[in-house]
Amino acid sequence: MNLNIHSKLPDVGTTIFTLIGELANRHQAINLGQGFPDFSAPRALLDRVDHHVQAGHNQYAPMAGVGHLREAIADKVGRLYGRTLSPEREVTVTPGATEALYCAITACVSPGDEVIMFDPAYDSYDPAVTLSGGRPIHLPLRLPDFSIDWQRVKDAINPRTRMIILNSPHNPSGATLSAQDLQSLAELVRDTDIVLLSDEVYEHLVYDGRVHQSLLRHDELAARAFVVFSFGKTYHVTGWKTGYCIAPPDLTAELRKVHQYVSFVAVTPIQHALADFMRDCPEHYRELPTFYQHKRDLFCRLLQESRFRFTPTAGTFFQLVDYSEISDRDDMAMAEWLTCEKGVAAIPVSVFYKEPPAARYVRLCFAKEDDTLTKAAELLCRI
Repeated sequence: MNLNIHSKLPDVGTTIFTLIGELANRHQAINLGQGFPDFSAPRALLDRVDHHVQAGHNQYAPMAGVGHLREAIADKVGRLYGRTLSPEREVTVTPGATEALYCAITACVSPGDEVIMFDPAYDSYDPAVTLSGGRPIHLPLRLPDFSIDWQRVKDAINPRTRMIILNSPHNPSGATLSAQDLQSLAELVRDTDIVLLSDEVYEHLVYDGRVHQSLLRHDELAARAFVVFSFGKTYHVTGWKTGYCIAPPDLTAELRKVHQYVSFVAVTPIQHALADFMRDCPEHYRELPTFYQHKRDLFCRLLQESRFRFTPTAGTFFQLVDYSEISDRDDMAMAEWLTCEKGVAAIPVSVFYKEPPAARYVRLCFAKEDDTLTKAAELLCRI
């Protein structure tokens, strides 16, 4: 039977992370492509999962999330960002940050609406907008520092603009927003109906004494924003696919209308375990900047002898490297060559763009054991 299928995403194929991951496995390359740690979560957190599984916490959780986890999230936000939240009306636990992003977009974007996003942009934003019938508006970040051109944003805003998507610390560049960026954004959206969606899954991975400028720090922005976070990035458990969204009550109500029909709930024993660990071990997230800055500094120091050029990343666990002194290949061909021929998997940055620039970057992940980083750097320095 030949079905006449009209794809809603005709230009979308398998994600680059799957393709490079499979290539790395096939060639037994060190995988610095997809962003996941090769080290374990804290033992105490794993023990709490086992405890709650054995205690019988294996049935559906409340749709918005386990109550004491939402309370722990609200407490943390209060300490970090000075914002008082209602766990009942403003905090929603989701099976992964990507689900929260999708639900926020689906809840607010209607056919014909325009959504501004900044390239290089994480690959889930555009398809979610497209599936909602919206029109993605891709604005390039300024090179070489991947900063936002606020005049260009102002010029792009029109009566059809429904949402602006931000991402800080930024994947793939590691760039971070400043307090002045938040003020510039506030001036542009004031007296409009524009909703903000802020992807802040790397909130704790900021370096060199920087302070994460969450939209939750800014009263005017927080009043119109969905702000999305990830437990996977914070606790080294990306495979648990557990995140959360903070939004004012009216936006939270709309998010939950979608969330309940996409997944309904996140995994119950994991939610209980995370709540316990947040209560008992708050030092974990406080120590993350130092933990990951050590890995960034080690990796960058090891790469100093290579022909790659780079500026140490300001945030995330990704490091962009410029390979223009090594090859004139496009970045997809370069990533494949590095993986297949040189034994180190990388992600091409052009896949994050609607219209890629001429710059030649690949993205490397340093959320790895020090020995893994040392071995990878040795291979890269031989090129």
